[in-house]
Amino acid sequence: MSDELNQKVTAGDSERNMAFKVGDEQYAIPLLTVREVIAIPEVTPVPFTPKHFLGIMNIRGQVISVVDLRIKLGVPDKRNSETSVIILDHEDITVGVVVDSIDRVLVVSSEDRIPTPEIESKVNNKYIEGVFRVEDKLVLLIDILSLLDSKDLQTIRSQRKAA
Repeated sequence: MSDELNQKVTAGDSERNMAFKVGDEQYAIPLLTVREVIAIPEVTPVPFTPKHFLGIMNIRGQVISVVDLRIKLGVPDKRNSETSVIILDHEDITVGVVVDSIDRVLVVSSEDRIPTPEIESKVNNKYIEGVFRVEDKLVLLIDILSLLDSKDLQTIRSQRKAA
């Protein structure tokens, strides 16, 4: 990515994040990781993969694994006309993530960021990169690839090789 584009996306003391909903909760991811947002395309199921892997899809000749973030986070399925797939690029991984709706791009300044609280949980919360306030709500800034475990990443890589 060019330095000029990087400066526009992380201008000054703020950063841009894409906000989306999964269930009733609002999350955000760094805009730099988002390639595009699409409606749910036809997905081909792949046998013997975890339940949260919906399968693979073909986007302009590239085969991409599709993960349902609702299933991964244990949120009930509420598919509707706003349900979308966020295509993410990170290093050697490209993955589509199903979310309930896309809200907007948020510009978050460092003063809006709240230190990540210590959370006792049976689930590893290393995927929470931060918390920030938007109006009266708290938004979790997450790293979706950290949310996926090593088996998930291995499945994504093997699906890409098999295509």
